[in-house]
Amino acid sequence: MAGEIPDLEALERTGTGKGAARQARRDGMVPGIVFGGDNDPLPINLPFNKLLKMLKAGRFKSTLFNMKVDGHDDVRVICRDVQRDVVKDLPTHVDFMRLRRTTKINLFIGVDVEGEEVSPGLKKGGVLSLVRPEVELVVTAGDIPESISIDVSEAEVGDSITISSVTLPAGAKPTIDRDFVIATITAPSGLRSSENEEGAEDEAEEATTEEGGEE
Repeated sequence: MAGEIPDLEALERTGTGKGAARQARRDGMVPGIVFGGDNDPLPINLPFNKLLKMLKAGRFKSTLFNMKVDGHDDVRVICRDVQRDVVKDLPTHVDFMRLRRTTKINLFIGVDVEGEEVSPGLKKGGVLSLVRPEVELVVTAGDIPESISIDVSEAEVGDSITISSVTLPAGAKPTIDRDFVIATITAPSGLRSSENEEGAEDEAEEATTEEGGEE
C-alpha cells in the first residue's frame, strides 16, 4: 500500500563516465542517477541482486521509494527509466527522479472493503471477489493516500462495485477513463449449480410440452 513507502538503499558513486559505470558492474552493482528537485544530479550504485529482485516483483516504475544514501537526506523518488542489456535483458543503469510535493505521479493504491458484516448479498452466501485489489491512480506526491475504500454494505448478489462509486482523495483520479469494476458479489458455486439445473429442467419441460402439442 502507498502508506508503506519502501526504503531503497544506495551508495554514492564516486567518479562518473563509462569507466566508473563498468567498475560498478564488475563490483556487482548497477549504476544509476538521481535527478530533479533543487539539488544537483547524484550518481549512485545499487546492489544488483536486490535491484533484480525488485524488478521481478513488478511495478517498479510505479512504486514510490524512500531513497537512503549515506551523507544525504532521505528523498522520495520514482523510477523513470531502466536500461537493460540487449542480450541478457539485465539492468545496466537506472534513472530516478526526486519528487516535489506537488509532483503528479501514477501509483497503485490498495483497496479496502467496508460493510462486509452487513452486506445483504454476503449474508445470503454471496462471494466477494476483488477484481482489482489495487487501483492505479494519478496522485500528488505530497498527498498520497494509504488506500481507497469500497462500500459493500448495501450490495446484493450479482452487484458490482465500480470506480465511479468510490470517493477518491482530493487531487486523485484513475488512470483509466472508463467506469471499471473493482469488486463483485457472486452467488456461491452450489447455488449457481442449482440454478443451472433448475433452468435445464424448465427447458426440458418446455420442450416436452411443445413436442406433445405438435402431436
